[in-house]
Parts: sequence; structure tokens; C-alpha cells
Amino acid sequence: MRPDFKTEEPYRVSRDKMNVLARAVAEALATMDGVEFVEDKNAIRVEVRRILEELMAQEKRIDGEARRKIESQKRTIVEFSQEWDILYRKYYNEEVKKLGIK
Repeated sequence: MRPDFKTEEPYRVSRDKMNVLARAVAEALATMDGVEFVEDKNAIRVEVRRILEELMAQEKRIDGEARRKIESQKRTIVEFSQEWDILYRKYYNEEVKKLGIK
């Protein structure tokens, strides 16, 4: 869901931070019982990063679609007002359901 702060692009994650996160996920997987890598850790890290980037892009599209639906209302709804938040959650959840998530 949208963050509780007001910024232009709240979902932007730097390349370095994405690498740190992907490395942490790969390391966590490596320590789990029953998990065995058939590729080296770097290949796993690269795939984790790809998946994270894909998820963030998908989230950005869902956010954009929810915002577009709010903006298409006949009257202006002030961003981050109570009404806006309710509509955002409704439209966001509709978009998530379209993807078969949740």
C-alpha cells in the first residue's frame, strides 16, 4: 500500500539498496534448512534482485491505476484526505485482485 508520507515517488529504491536487499535475501535463503542452491550465490542474488524489481514495478502500476481511477472522478478529491484514502484502498485492492494476488 501507499506509504504514510507524502512524496512524489515513494517507491524508488536505489540500485545499491536493491543489491543489499537481494544479497540479504540470498543469504537468508542459504541459512534455511532444506534449501540447497543449484546455482552459485551470485546467480541467486541476481534472480532475487530481478524478482524484487519486477514486484516493485508491478506495485507502481497498481498504485498508478488506483490514482488514475481517483482522478477520473467527476469532482476533485483532495489527495490524502479521508475520502481519498478510502477510494485509494478500494481501487488498489481491486487492481491486486485482478492480478490474482491476495
